[in-house]
Amino acid sequence: MESQNVAIIVCPNCGALNKAPHSKLVSGPSPNCGKCHGRLFTGEPTAVASAREFDRFLSQGSLPVLVDVWAPWCGPCRAMAPMFEQAAAVLEPDIRLIKLNSDEAPELSARLGIRSIPTLLLIHKGKVLARASGVMRADQIAAWARSSLARESANQ
Repeated sequence: MESQNVAIIVCPNCGALNKAPHSKLVSGPSPNCGKCHGRLFTGEPTAVASAREFDRFLSQGSLPVLVDVWAPWCGPCRAMAPMFEQAAAVLEPDIRLIKLNSDEAPELSARLGIRSIPTLLLIHKGKVLARASGVMRADQIAAWARSSLARESANQ
């Protein structure tokens, strides 16, 4: 049985699974991957290019995942990109931030029910906890994600 105090972290570089105590994640430098030795948290969102890669973060990792669904032709998406990057620096290592290009993964966007972009999805344990469309500032993204997680924890 897995301890509540241990996180399973998907390496953003090689996809390997890594275990680390929660206390080690929040105190000190980012741990490195046991396989590729890259940093598990970089303070930047991780771009995913396929449904398989996306599903690995959701099904194998234990961290909540905040997904930014965007497209390169979308002006509001481009405007929010630096805000999402700033939010990653604030929310990691508690939440993994992922960027999903809807043009590269249209079937995944359809599966997620994306109707407009940019759209943020907060997913934990296979469940969409919250969804928001439109541009947000970094502080709004962080507050929205944290309050959505807190609301879910209170409901359990």
